[in-house]
Amino acid sequence: MLNTPQPDDDVAATTRPAAKKFAPEVRRGLLSLGLGNALEWYDWMVFGLLSAFIGPNFFPSTDPLSATLNTLAVFAVGFAFRPLGGVLLGTLADRIGRRRVMLLSIMLMAGTTLVIAVTPSYQEIGAWAGIILVICRVLQGISTGIEAPLSTSHAVELAPEGREGYVAGIMSFYVNIGILLASLVSFLCSLTLGGAVMGDWGWRVPFFIGAAFGFVVLYLRRALPETMNPEELANNSAGAVWTGVRKHWLSVLAIVFVVGAAQAYNYAWNVGLPSAARSNFKEDPTAVFALTTILGVILVVGSWIIGKLADGRSMSRWFLVTRILAIPSVFLMLMYVQPGIGGFAAVLLGGSLVLVLNMTLYNVVSTSLMPKNCRGTGVALGYGIGVALFGGTASFLLVWLQSIGAGWVFPVYVAVLSVLSIVLYLAARRANGIFVGN
Repeated sequence: MLNTPQPDDDVAATTRPAAKKFAPEVRRGLLSLGLGNALEWYDWMVFGLLSAFIGPNFFPSTDPLSATLNTLAVFAVGFAFRPLGGVLLGTLADRIGRRRVMLLSIMLMAGTTLVIAVTPSYQEIGAWAGIILVICRVLQGISTGIEAPLSTSHAVELAPEGREGYVAGIMSFYVNIGILLASLVSFLCSLTLGGAVMGDWGWRVPFFIGAAFGFVVLYLRRALPETMNPEELANNSAGAVWTGVRKHWLSVLAIVFVVGAAQAYNYAWNVGLPSAARSNFKEDPTAVFALTTILGVILVVGSWIIGKLADGRSMSRWFLVTRILAIPSVFLMLMYVQPGIGGFAAVLLGGSLVLVLNMTLYNVVSTSLMPKNCRGTGVALGYGIGVALFGGTASFLLVWLQSIGAGWVFPVYVAVLSVLSIVLYLAARRANGIFVGN
């Protein structure tokens, strides 16, 4: 799909054009791209949700809170390598095409998930357990540094022009399927096996499921269509790609904050609050997993509805409204300052509507800020930095700040990120235009 910068007047357009149909190969492509996103988020969220069980198996600690914080620190290490994945694999995607990089991404994720599932504990192999875990998270960080941004860019390029809202909804739908499955599988394992068995070996079961899921996605992606034509690839040297990225540096900076603010909110709700509930407030794990599963259902249904509503409409306007709503809603977490599953449920579910609004749109909005010839690199670089700086550290910051009685700092932090994302998006749109939608 060829997209050109849109004048600012178009942002005000409200008429919905007739929806263009998807060809069968496009539908199959969207399925394989969406399922890859589901796998990424399933694996990523399982690690965070099970951190209280994983920590004592990989680190020498008798203090549950300390072990959980160690595991969340490793969780953040994976995020730190996302920018490297964006730089390496994003440049490769702009040079050799999207399809082969999408296959490599899934191979890395499925393989490392399997390794985590079979790695012996600290009691069996000592420090090597933690070293293997860190190496796997590094490789997963490189993989996920390209998976989400490039799969969305690939999907937008596959789809007919004007269907960006639908693409945002369907890709977010699969992301939330992955989050839901992570919560559901964790809940069912905890319910069936019990806390003692989960702490011993039961936490490995969701990782085996994730590895099997990955190899299914790898099979489906063999037929993924390529959206970069031979002429585009022939003329797109590494120098040309990075010249384009430097020219659109303000757009890359905007992507950092568009992604970072959404991910800080997301990881606070999906990982940080559940981890704090179990570690700081000693809530029942099964009840916590049940509530995160309900949150997953809300995200799945909500992303589908929002995609339908936004299809054919101004993505810029939708983004600005949803991001403004995030500023006051993040302060809901201040209601959960003492033990009580009711307070946890009120915060978790109360913030879910604004969360799904922001998580549905941010990747397509990021894609819209970069031209096609350097889109893989520019979007992945901004995405990787945003997630590494603000998403990967969010759950650790939230748990730590609550543990020292400074929980109020975190919502202020996310609100500031949201304001910066709006300001930088508007500045980038004015300076460079937008290249997808209006």
